[in-house]
Amino acid sequence: MMDNVSVITIFFLSGLNETKNYRFIFFSVTLLYYCLILLVNISLIVIIILDKNLHEPMYILLCTFCMNGLYGTTGFYPKFLWDLLSPVHVISYSGCLVQALVTYSFACCDMSILAVMAYDRYVAICQPLVYHSVMSKQKIINLVCFSWITPLCVMGINVFLTSRLKLCSPYIARFFCVNWIIVKLACFPAETTVNSIVAYMTIIIYFFHGVFIVWSYMYLIKTCVNSKENRAKFMQTCVPHLISLVTFIFTVLFDVMNMRYNSNKLPQILQNFVEVEFLVIAPIMNPLIYGFKLTKIRNRILGVITFKIK
Repeated sequence: MMDNVSVITIFFLSGLNETKNYRFIFFSVTLLYYCLILLVNISLIVIIILDKNLHEPMYILLCTFCMNGLYGTTGFYPKFLWDLLSPVHVISYSGCLVQALVTYSFACCDMSILAVMAYDRYVAICQPLVYHSVMSKQKIINLVCFSWITPLCVMGINVFLTSRLKLCSPYIARFFCVNWIIVKLACFPAETTVNSIVAYMTIIIYFFHGVFIVWSYMYLIKTCVNSKENRAKFMQTCVPHLISLVTFIFTVLFDVMNMRYNSNKLPQILQNFVEVEFLVIAPIMNPLIYGFKLTKIRNRILGVITFKIK
């Protein structure tokens, strides 16, 4: 029974070794950036919760989006800030598994929320007469639960399977924990077969999320082409969603390419950015895009600013 249990209790992270000379600069910039992420996401969440006029499906899903941004970044930035000031970059075995679960369930949750948003826009534009009956309060609760519980379960299974592996090295060539990197540290490659199967199943699940989103928008564009009213609605509510989707796909593809080709020839700083960009770009871009583009949100923000100035 003990053969299936790892004796490693701590991991050594080597991704920040070449940035020691600039650690105070990186710490200051990262802290400022993390504070900005917290500010914009929490501001949108508070505005949506407090303003009853924003208690609509689209804004509730946006609130979920922002909550997910806080969830994902909390699993990364505090530990990263600590490591920037620490001479030794280590993380406990259990802490590493938790970080891997949080960061990648955050990414999967983003994809699920984007899929639910695509469905919401499809019903709103293509079936406007039944929108409020289809997107009822109970339906929204179910969809939000789906967008949270499914990624947590899927990534929980991946991380659980990883926790059963016997590892032969405590050294991770990154500055944060990633599930597939931990799997590569397994003593016997044959033991990772189940992990690989579940990982591919995870990719397939979220690939079909992407297919659904693309299909939804192809149908939406087809519907909106001949209607001026629908075109205006599409530009107002769907463009932010499309920008978020393109940003998400761009960052995930970079991470997948990095996993596939392991581009060690790149400078360490650039490698670090490629590895963590899905935790850098999306959490700040999504609330800013929706905050500036959606009229009700923008007017509410401007109203608050104007009130404070007066």
